[in-house]
Amino acid sequence: MPDAAAEPGTAAARNAAEEKSAFSHPAVEPDSTAGYGDHPDQVIDFYAPRGVTGPGEAAPVVVVLHGGSWRAPYDRRHISPFAGFLSERGFAVASVEYRRGAEGPGPDGSGEPVAGRWPDTFDDVAAALDALPELVRQHLPRADARRTVLTGHSAGGHLALWAAARHLLPADAPWRTDRPAPLRGVVALAPIADFEVADKLDVCGGAARQLLGEGGLFAERRPYADPALLLPTGIATTLVQGRADVDVPQAVAEAYADAAAKAGEVVGVTLLEDVGHYPLIDPAADACAVVAEEIAQLAW
Repeated sequence: MPDAAAEPGTAAARNAAEEKSAFSHPAVEPDSTAGYGDHPDQVIDFYAPRGVTGPGEAAPVVVVLHGGSWRAPYDRRHISPFAGFLSERGFAVASVEYRRGAEGPGPDGSGEPVAGRWPDTFDDVAAALDALPELVRQHLPRADARRTVLTGHSAGGHLALWAAARHLLPADAPWRTDRPAPLRGVVALAPIADFEVADKLDVCGGAARQLLGEGGLFAERRPYADPALLLPTGIATTLVQGRADVDVPQAVAEAYADAAAKAGEVVGVTLLEDVGHYPLIDPAADACAVVAEEIAQLAW
């Protein structure tokens, strides 16, 4: 008999259809690519602004951090249609690659690759953001780096929130900055934004715990990695979340927003009815246009 969870009309069936649609688009090649380090994964793809910007008009910069639960099989190629979509909307786009978990199945017997590398994943995102202003000047001459918005999907949403909070990291963190990042804002898409809640819900097969490490390492490293513990950032932040998301449930975004409120900061939460995890980065979905508008409200 067929698995009931995959039958038409179920949440699993809807999620599968949304994932298929998001991954059906051909990859969009960047206008240029530059390295920010020596490792093959330490690169950034640049997409020049098209569409609504006029001749000589400087475009805001959108920095994209892809998702994929920090696992090796999911690289920036899968989010390139979204990057291309944003460039057609008039944004200058920088899509960041970073080191993810090791290739091959992890030791837990699930068959899934391990999520992330400690500390390499964080090393890379910090280094990419630090190198970005100069690389934007070189590769996106029509861009205005003073109007930069960070966005990311799922695990990339976590990294976007984390990158915006580096000035709040513990004093001994190698990634700590002495002042807030010069950002117009952050738009995090279905982010893994609260590691305690994500761990309890086993989000993405326990990806957050794999990223930080099992046993005592999870608690020890959370203050260095969990956005919900790095508040208030002082940077305008919006979360976009599908109510029907079964991969990163709404409760994760709400936990982050609640933590921000307790810290005295208002975080916007845009909840989309009948939308799951993948439409947020699917150029064919209405939800993707909502995302572009949320970015525009902060960037322009």
